Amino acid sequence: MAAKPIASPIPVALYPTLSVFTLTIGLVITAIFFIYETTSSRKNRSLGKELATSAVASVFLGFGSLFLLLASGVYV
Repeated sequence: MAAKPIASPIPVALYPTLSVFTLTIGLVITAIFFIYETTSSRKNRSLGKELATSAVASVFLGFGSLFLLLASGVYV
């Protein structure tokens, strides 16, 4: 029995589009995080909100970077 080649579940033609969208969303969430940090006082900040916002931004920026590398031909 011949082995099946490994194929991506996402079409290669969508890599640039996914890269742009996920990086844009990640940068917007990062901007929201920085605005929150600069406009709220130290007593009014919430650690949970900071961690949640930074985690979501990190996930979007990570996937955006991955799709950018895949779109440019660097297969990681």
